[in-house]
Amino acid sequence: MSKERNEIEMTHVWNKEKTNALKDFILSHSERQSKERRLKNELLAIQYQIEDYIEDRSTDKNIKILDFVKMYLAVFEITQKKLANLFEMQDSNLHKYLTGERRLNTDVLLKLSSFSHTEPEYWLRIEIKNELFEITREKNMISAYKKYNYQNLLATEIQ
Repeated sequence: MSKERNEIEMTHVWNKEKTNALKDFILSHSERQSKERRLKNELLAIQYQIEDYIEDRSTDKNIKILDFVKMYLAVFEITQKKLANLFEMQDSNLHKYLTGERRLNTDVLLKLSSFSHTEPEYWLRIEIKNELFEITREKNMISAYKKYNYQNLLATEIQ
């Protein structure tokens, strides 16, 4: 006696028709939102992308601070030059901070934080993650630091 099993197939739950219906629902809901609500949603989406990037343990991608700032600029429909004016600095100097050519100082860090309504730690964590990304890409750099392993210290103490 074999029992016939009625298993639910993925296509029964999620198919093109249901996907399109969901897209239509999201679009109609989005269109009914106020401009302010849509702006908040877009800013939250950037915030989540920053958090995801910081928490992502893989080292296969490197997103510069500039990339995240460009997302904010797109939402506000302003240029980097306009942001530099807001920050009371030269566009070229701001660009060097955003690309990682210069390390963030407290002044730029707090301006970015205030502009984006994010904690300053997020920007520092992005910067540190990117620095570590660059170091780990260079195999010679990783092996150069292996001599600092505590086991090397213990090995010399035992002898």
